Amino acid sequence: MRVITDFHLHSKWSRSCSSQLTLPNIAKACERKGINLVGTADAFHPAWRKDIGSELKETAPGTFELQDGSSPTKFLLSTEISCIYKKGDKTRRVHHVILFPSLAALDRLTAALEARGCNLKSDGRPIVGIGSEELIKMVLDADPECLLIPAHVWTPWFSVFGSKSGFGSIEECFGAMSQYIYALETGLSSDPAMNWRCSKLDKFFLVSNSDAHSLEKLGREANVFEMHAPTYQNLRRILVEHETANFPLTIEFFPEEGKYHADGHRACGYWCAPEQTKKMHGACPKCGKPLTVGVLHRVADLADREPNPPKPPGAAAFVSAIPLVEVVAGVLGVGVSSKRVGLEMSHIWQSGKTEFEILLSLDADELARVTNSEMASAVMAMRHGQVEATPGYDGEFGIIKPRVTSKRPEQKILL
Repeated sequence: MRVITDFHLHSKWSRSCSSQLTLPNIAKACERKGINLVGTADAFHPAWRKDIGSELKETAPGTFELQDGSSPTKFLLSTEISCIYKKGDKTRRVHHVILFPSLAALDRLTAALEARGCNLKSDGRPIVGIGSEELIKMVLDADPECLLIPAHVWTPWFSVFGSKSGFGSIEECFGAMSQYIYALETGLSSDPAMNWRCSKLDKFFLVSNSDAHSLEKLGREANVFEMHAPTYQNLRRILVEHETANFPLTIEFFPEEGKYHADGHRACGYWCAPEQTKKMHGACPKCGKPLTVGVLHRVADLADREPNPPKPPGAAAFVSAIPLVEVVAGVLGVGVSSKRVGLEMSHIWQSGKTEFEILLSLDADELARVTNSEMASAVMAMRHGQVEATPGYDGEFGIIKPRVTSKRPEQKILL
């Protein structure tokens, strides 16, 4: 069966995250999105760990659902962790996603981190002064069936390849433990095609997750697997054994929408392409301060292939999508939080179709019945990559809109 997963997100216990991010609310939001298997997020936080224990029940090893059985959504145990440490001549700031096969494994790693003096109460995404190589040793000591996946690997400030504090390779970051890295998370500001420019990444699966800080952001990126059932063990086997036939697709942002895609300086409202940054020697032309080197630039620095390379053998394909609420807002010509958008979304949900079905699967005629002809044309244009893009930079999200013309795009189904 097709299983859609999103295992990097946050709870109400993470900074700058919605108080609506509770386990029952996450389960219901996943139903609306079309997500079958979702991460609990923030599993180290003691208050959230208590909620996990009281609100979820285990239905298969490492796989959970709501105690009251009110939702078909399955959960796996997950968290993001921030490692800040010195290696070589630089201070490194690297984020990782950790997945657990059991509550016992989670509790063993929690105890090991607390024994090292880590404050896991401070935030849902805790900061620890432990290097990446040492951390993965601790993760596997807690249980060899745990997984560690480097998060949003190109983000400038907090990632394994980040321009501000990252490394030039997985091996440089993890040393002898590199063999236990099976997948990399591409992040919102890159898509798989950008990552394909680096041949040294071909051996890793490229996964995509939402890193959601609110219910509305769930599934803005996701993974599509083929499994007999949505379970942690099936997910782990596919990633570890590199079962390419069972990982056909990821669902992506258009990378220009990511808030670190281009180079720029948000305080001055300035962005530019990598070539312009080099001409200006990395300085903002308005104030002279350093530009934040974005993902497009950093990928080019490490790439050994030209832009838009063919898909490497065994790599998952991908589709790019604009979140439905943004499509609706664009058609209506208003902001995503406006009352008109809310009313239109309520009308759409009455159809019983999921967001992924609407964005990627329904044919044009059914789209028009579920929404209206103008909305259907916008979705079809998006499927064809007919979009207008203003790229994000230096922490500012980009803007992506379907380019709707009087000519109706031909039929196209992505999922």
